[in-house]
Amino acid sequence: MTEVIALAAEPRARAGKGTARQARRDGRVPAVIYGGKQAPVMISLNALAFGKILHQPGFFTHLFDVTVDGSTERVLPRDVQFHPVTDVPLHVDFLRVSKDTTISVAVPCEFVDQDKSPGLKRGGVLNIVRHELEVTCAADNIPDHITVSCANFDVNDSIHISSVTLPAGVTSTITDRDFTIATIVAPSGLKAEAAESEGGEAAAEG
Repeated sequence: MTEVIALAAEPRARAGKGTARQARRDGRVPAVIYGGKQAPVMISLNALAFGKILHQPGFFTHLFDVTVDGSTERVLPRDVQFHPVTDVPLHVDFLRVSKDTTISVAVPCEFVDQDKSPGLKRGGVLNIVRHELEVTCAADNIPDHITVSCANFDVNDSIHISSVTLPAGVTSTITDRDFTIATIVAPSGLKAEAAESEGGEAAAEG
């Protein structure tokens, strides 16, 4: 289950570019908490403290308990706007969540059992098509990662979503096709051997 991180915030009196620019000059990041059939709450975050959290793995799958003026709201980050040149965070959108909130979120894949893959043991290469999977689940049941087993897959095999066991209460957001997550690609040596073998067979037939 996803980690819940405590985050202190200060209220912003009003929205607007001027107020946001002043917050940034004061070393803070403007943000908003919305959703849950409640009015949006304008807040700001300490830029240094938030920067450390932002760059940790799995930022968008972590829940936050944001405390503003003694009141705490559980939220999930949904969007961060960055400066196009400096890559500094300019604004953050947080979604209010509860135990009844169902969301779609991108969760990182973890590829295991690579030592049990005949293709990889022969020198094949794991070609990852999707580093993350879009899943639907309860907001308080977001997995840290999706485990993808490479066991029994050989060269030229594809690993599809149908072969992945998702955690309880978690479903793939994409349901209309059995999409590919990764493939086992033949290394150049095996490709050359295959080409030579095919060439020899063609010559023999000729």
